[in-house]
Amino acid sequence: MPNNPSRRSLLQVLGLFGASAAAGTVLSPAGAHAAEAGNPESGRQPDPHAPRFTLAVIPDTQYLFDGDRGDPAPLRAAFQHLVTARAEKNIVFTAHLGDVVENAAAAELAQAGKVFEILDGHRMPYSVLAGNHDINAATDDQRGASPYLDVFGPGRYRKMSTFRGASADGYNTYHVFTASGREWLLLALDWRPSAGTLAWAREVLGAHPGLPAILTTHDLAWADGNGQARLSGHGQRLWDSLIKEHDQIFLTLNGHFWPSGRTVLRNTAGHDVHVHITNYQDRYYGGSGMVRLYHFDLARNTIDVETFSPWILDKDPSQRNDLEQQEVELTEPANRFSMAIDFTERFAGFAPVPPREPRPASQMVVPGTVAYWRFDEVGPDGTPVPEGAQVADLSGRGNHLTRITLPGSDQTAMRSSVEHHPDQPAHGSIFLNGKKQPARGAYLRTADDAPLNRLTFASGYTIEAFVKLPADVRATNHAWMSLVCRMGSGRDAGKTAGDPAEPLVALSLSDGMALQWAVFPLNQGGISTNWGHEMRAGEWFHVAVVNDGRTTTMYVNGAKLLRNPSTSANGLATNNEPWLVGAYHYDRIIEQGFYGWLGDIRIVDRPLPVRHFMRA
Repeated sequence: MPNNPSRRSLLQVLGLFGASAAAGTVLSPAGAHAAEAGNPESGRQPDPHAPRFTLAVIPDTQYLFDGDRGDPAPLRAAFQHLVTARAEKNIVFTAHLGDVVENAAAAELAQAGKVFEILDGHRMPYSVLAGNHDINAATDDQRGASPYLDVFGPGRYRKMSTFRGASADGYNTYHVFTASGREWLLLALDWRPSAGTLAWAREVLGAHPGLPAILTTHDLAWADGNGQARLSGHGQRLWDSLIKEHDQIFLTLNGHFWPSGRTVLRNTAGHDVHVHITNYQDRYYGGSGMVRLYHFDLARNTIDVETFSPWILDKDPSQRNDLEQQEVELTEPANRFSMAIDFTERFAGFAPVPPREPRPASQMVVPGTVAYWRFDEVGPDGTPVPEGAQVADLSGRGNHLTRITLPGSDQTAMRSSVEHHPDQPAHGSIFLNGKKQPARGAYLRTADDAPLNRLTFASGYTIEAFVKLPADVRATNHAWMSLVCRMGSGRDAGKTAGDPAEPLVALSLSDGMALQWAVFPLNQGGISTNWGHEMRAGEWFHVAVVNDGRTTTMYVNGAKLLRNPSTSANGLATNNEPWLVGAYHYDRIIEQGFYGWLGDIRIVDRPLPVRHFMRA
């Protein structure tokens, strides 16, 4: 392959290869634990702003604390794992689901409380709630004093930054932790919350109306052998009297029953509530200190769930017995799964995210801006942009655009639209209905004497645009349509390598709708090409191309892409001819108009950092 292949030669070469995906390595809990053990930063605090965070869940540990039987080692190993993995997995909170011990005995509870000091010593916040084996199961939370309350009462949590309060009886607590840049509420309710406690829980939710809530309790749902969960009798009481009427509660977690399972119920607001049961006391070694990790990923709108035993992971694999080999990680669908949740949509009823307000052009004209075009004032929504209509250059440099219609096309080939990227400064765009063979559509171009035509950007540049592709863009032929293009071929600027008929500058989309930045730099005789990945249709995205005077980097939605050349590429060759928006030419012949929506476009004569992009 030549060092600077043209678009067309690249097509010929790439056609020799089938699509393939590199095999990625998925780090299992065992591998992760080994990696974390040597991690000097394992004790660091979690990142409250990262889009991915983890909620750790510990189900029934009662058989580990059972009179003169049991063994606390599995729970110690579980907590040590959470401490070690805290920073890497961004573990923000740990919730125990009750039945800490077997016989509600003071000695058992004291022994368990000692193990929880591992978390206390590392200031890792957590909650504990009473299961039926932790107290007198015949009572509700008005039972008064108990050995459980002596060890796991509100006093245990008062030094935690996440602890916000307890019911008057002390058996119910609530906690607020920060993750992904927002606050989350967790309710930890007793085995049998009283009517007064349910009123208290409603008050807590009412006092925090914008916080998504997770409800933990010991008895709420049971599951059949297929992992399908159903509300228990007491769970139905909680559902009717608390959960279904409070849209904030989107996830409930309970133990008590086995096997594990889950279901999705609809609350009064018509929204999903995910109901999960997790309990392993029936399995080898009282559950082997099983940990369930809920990995929230707000960027992917997904919660990934995994279940494993750190205690078994700590053992030399060659020394594990047959049962330990089976229990090291639980991978059946009830214990390892992913949940798709559109967090913004799910929380919109109680915590709507206000749309970003339009930003004035003056804020976008940063130093070095040589052209800034926006389309929020080209006309009413859906109306054609008239032939010859002008789009002003808001940079003040005089690089105005004028509508040009390709032969055989009508006025509807370019229409105004109120659609826009949610982070776009202007709340408007243009829709271009272009195609090729024959070329149809409409485009915008600078005047023959526009200052932009002469610029070579020897010190670097940043070119940005907001784009949306129609759903049928791949079903129809729009390969190599350009968002932005510079009139003039390589040959016109004295370039002879590669394909000199290519345009001097083109930001285009391939036949697979992959972004391509193909230009003739000042210091090369041929083309320098940056490649992006294939873009999804029906979604707005922001693309930026940044050159620092030496190399060029392409970004999508602020993320640096892979296929950026390391070869030096300085400036942009010019023949002092106009720039085109929404058209592609080859050998000076316009072959097609763009198909899709274009929002704000900005050109700056210097490299900008990501934090200064228009979407920031």
